[in-house]
Amino acid sequence: MTIETPFWRAIAVYRFCSLGYAAVLVIEADSYGNPGPAWSVLALMTAWTALATYAYSRERLRGWPLLVADLAVTAACLLSSIWVQGFDGPRGAMPITATWVAAPVVAWAVYSGRRAGAAAAAVIAVLDVWLRGVGVLDLNTVPVNGAVLLFLAGVVIGHVARLAKQAEARMQRAVEIEAAGRERERLARGIHDSVLQVLALVQRRGAEIGGEAAELGRLAGEQEAVLRELVRTAPRPATAESADLSDSLRRHASATVTVATPATPVELPARTVEELSAAVGNALDNVRRHCPDGTRVWILVEAEDGAVTVTVRDDGPGIPEGRLEEAERLGRLGVSQSIKGRVAALGGRVTIASSPDGTEIEMVIVAP
Repeated sequence: MTIETPFWRAIAVYRFCSLGYAAVLVIEADSYGNPGPAWSVLALMTAWTALATYAYSRERLRGWPLLVADLAVTAACLLSSIWVQGFDGPRGAMPITATWVAAPVVAWAVYSGRRAGAAAAAVIAVLDVWLRGVGVLDLNTVPVNGAVLLFLAGVVIGHVARLAKQAEARMQRAVEIEAAGRERERLARGIHDSVLQVLALVQRRGAEIGGEAAELGRLAGEQEAVLRELVRTAPRPATAESADLSDSLRRHASATVTVATPATPVELPARTVEELSAAVGNALDNVRRHCPDGTRVWILVEAEDGAVTVTVRDDGPGIPEGRLEEAERLGRLGVSQSIKGRVAALGGRVTIASSPDGTEIEMVIVAP
């Protein structure tokens, strides 16, 4: 059962209660000049109430075709008041539908929010005002309280329904994060008791033995740092539309790569996160390829003033002057395409500053 289910049940109850009120008006009112048509319209309202209640209770049937049909049937029943009351009936009299006309307005609001509710209310309100004035839209004599109430119902209920859906989505995400966190803790305990201790031992013994064993020890130390970062970082499951840039970049952390991110998630479109993470990965590949072993790298993420800045800084020997231009002429498009091209495709810019003390690559994009 979703958060919408109580709303649809409440609408069903309202339909039947307002139908009963309309029946009482047909029985007691003397303003209906044609009682036969009045009972015919009431029978149609009853049949549609039963059908709509059933259809709205089935999620697979609940959609725009049903909503449009609901509004059309309600509008037709509302306009039938001219036939039921007679063209000489009193102006301003209660339509045969009475309060039953508010049901599709509330249904539109629950299904698609306050704007849809206001749109449905506008249709019913215009017909109601025209009907009460029998074509003479003199707002000094035609009551408009019903139209105002319809608009209020559509907007307020639509707003509440949308807030309820957002709260349900946040609650679901919180449950997923909690479950993922518990699983992460369970795996972390197992990894700490086995893999991390073995890697730490290999690193220590490799350093003691020296030679090729030292290189193996260094690699083991890097993998140990990566695993520690993975089990330390709290999981943040991404939706199909967005992802957390900080969470994605933390995966690049190692013994020689330090990642600094804001305390709060940096939510961006999933494709943007994917492209930025790939650009950072390419920058790290360049460091491994062209800088001495053990070169330190820092990745810094900043999100402020509607922009996100990712900086990759290393303490290597720097890029020789003219090297990037020469590589581009020779068709080596690592920096120009894998970094600059990716960021440019996102509508951002890349700035590269290099000196004998290191290289800094700054990638800036505008946050949506």
